[in-house]
Amino acid sequence: MNKLVLALGLAATVAMVGCSKEKAPETGATTGQHLENAAEQAGHDVKDATQNAANATATAVDNAAETTEQAAKNAAAHAENAAHSAKEAAKDATVATAAAVEQGAANVKEKAQQ
Repeated sequence: MNKLVLALGLAATVAMVGCSKEKAPETGATTGQHLENAAEQAGHDVKDATQNAANATATAVDNAAETTEQAAKNAAAHAENAAHSAKEAAKDATVATAAAVEQGAANVKEKAQQ
């Protein structure tokens, strides 16, 4: 966008300078030719700026996709670790419950023998 504004400013300056002078520009080109060249350059600048913006957008999309993929992998790894921890906690709870039941049964048996 800055290039477009610069090119249009340059074209306006060339037009104003060309209109205020009575003699031909030193290059031998007419004011119309200068304006044509400035317009052509502005077109190239706009094309370049558009291509640069498209490239930057494509890069940003690629980076976002890679970041999203990595976040998904991390989330899956954390979920897997949480599932493993839950499984281990369930095992521990089962062992503790079984031990408590066995102890309770032993206490009942002991009292029954007394």
